[in-house]
Amino acid sequence: MSDYHPPLADMRFILNHVIGLDQLPEHPDLGVLDGEMVESVLTPAAKLASEVLAPINHSGDQEGTVLKDGVVTTAKGFKEAYAEYRDGGWNAVPFDTEYGGQALPWLVAFPLQEMWQSANMSFGLCPLLNQGAIEAISAHGSAEQKTQYLEKLISGEWTGTMNLTESQAGSDLSVIRSKAEPQDDGTYKVSGQKIFITYGEHDMAENIIHLVLARTPNAPEGVKGISLFIVPKFLEDGACNDVVCTSIEHKLGIHASPTCTMQFGDKGGAIGFLIGQENEGLKYMFTMMNNARLSVGLQGIAIAEASYQHALAYAQEREQGTDVLDKSKGVAIIEHADVKRMLLSMKANIEAMRALSYEAALNLDLAAQGNSEAQVKVDLLTPIVKACGTDMAVEVTSIGVQIHGGMGFVEEAGAAQYYRDARILPIYEGTNGIQAMDLVFRKTLRDNGAAVKNYLSEIDVLLRDLDQVSDKKMLSLRHSLDEALQSCSVATSWVLSKGVAEAESVSASSVPYLKCFGLVAGGAMMARSVLAAKQQLEHGEGDEGFLIEKINTAQFYATHILPKAMAYAKAVTEGAETVLEGNF
Repeated sequence: MSDYHPPLADMRFILNHVIGLDQLPEHPDLGVLDGEMVESVLTPAAKLASEVLAPINHSGDQEGTVLKDGVVTTAKGFKEAYAEYRDGGWNAVPFDTEYGGQALPWLVAFPLQEMWQSANMSFGLCPLLNQGAIEAISAHGSAEQKTQYLEKLISGEWTGTMNLTESQAGSDLSVIRSKAEPQDDGTYKVSGQKIFITYGEHDMAENIIHLVLARTPNAPEGVKGISLFIVPKFLEDGACNDVVCTSIEHKLGIHASPTCTMQFGDKGGAIGFLIGQENEGLKYMFTMMNNARLSVGLQGIAIAEASYQHALAYAQEREQGTDVLDKSKGVAIIEHADVKRMLLSMKANIEAMRALSYEAALNLDLAAQGNSEAQVKVDLLTPIVKACGTDMAVEVTSIGVQIHGGMGFVEEAGAAQYYRDARILPIYEGTNGIQAMDLVFRKTLRDNGAAVKNYLSEIDVLLRDLDQVSDKKMLSLRHSLDEALQSCSVATSWVLSKGVAEAESVSASSVPYLKCFGLVAGGAMMARSVLAAKQQLEHGEGDEGFLIEKINTAQFYATHILPKAMAYAKAVTEGAETVLEGNF
């Protein structure tokens, strides 16, 4: 057994009282999804996460994966855990019922994904990549491709990958060199090398369906000449395709997740099948990447939660030092003010970002029903959740190491693994610098700030709701959120005033702008949580201790975390020039 316990109380509270399950569209088969129905999903998922996935997290990190003759063997217990996950139907939760999915909303799927990633991020990466392949084929594949691949990918019998980058390309996909030669039978012969392919080869599924970016002959240069192909590990007749894993990376973290170099076409060309039209591949791939960015942000929240629980347990058990008022009394380190501060910082950051990510999930569900306003909000929140969730994970897991003191630097204590695992997340699915550029150029300047202004105006309405609560703590939260909101508005006006005409300056200020925005968005979710908690307390509902703790955590966020938004806003409006004048 492990010390990870899914935070069901907070998940339930956010779903039922902060976001509101009643906002979800009706399920095609189940009708209205209520708290009791969702609870029937969360409870067994929590059991799988805590009793099956978490116990093999540390051992998997220590053992890693083994590559021999092109075959990857996963760490002990992973194959069996995947079989239990697959057979329980967990892979099918958010997908189309036409191909065996359960069509449950993303607002329900997100807490489940959070559990898998908290319990064992190395394991959770496999279904996460499979999710992207399903989304791309569902959105852009032919009817024949959907029939051939979706049922087994959704069930989890097969898994999927994303093959984007190459050694010379990195995040710049315009310079990829992999080739796809058309054949007389309508297939393509794919050749080239792809790097950093998560679960590109493993022993947990019957087949691996690679989605590969490559260029056809005479394709235009740059991103306009990229096409997307399905390249199965095993072909329909059972024959091995011309694709092999040539190496696995020795990484800082996620040791039990095989990060592969994949070689296509060394024996004449791997057989590939074009998705959609030639030269439209990057557009199709972004179908995968946009939702994947939200999922990576959720991974950050998940690994931070696991680190927090680990640090909290240690702080409660570790005795060191004396009571500050009674030197004759030895205490556990959780009694020291600075350790309390660190733990509260972990907890407050996690709870703010969890609520924000679930808010994005709700809007994903509403957007799928044709709600254009919800789609605008998803687009706006995606870089925020991805970047702020993952930067937060690195900060929180580092604090987790700090709470352990010298033992935190020793692998035996377990705290270091969370820090190592978290460090990849700000890099995944477009670095956080790319997310910041996306926020300022695509989400702020493109519509002259309309989406951003609308979002900030919603927070202004929230401030008026806080005015109705006569409580000193509420007044403090309201004051901090108001100050941060005004600072973010000033920063937004600065970005809009510079515009694309001064793109260099906007680019130089993009990261502090995103950080400012993310803190304000997190503060808004904490305010909504407080209002919901106060309402429950007034009606004598819920767990009083939990609700009071929720209010206190929000107050900590208001006094210790939210004021940073003002500093980031200042960096936006006054710091661009110093960046641009930097000389190395």
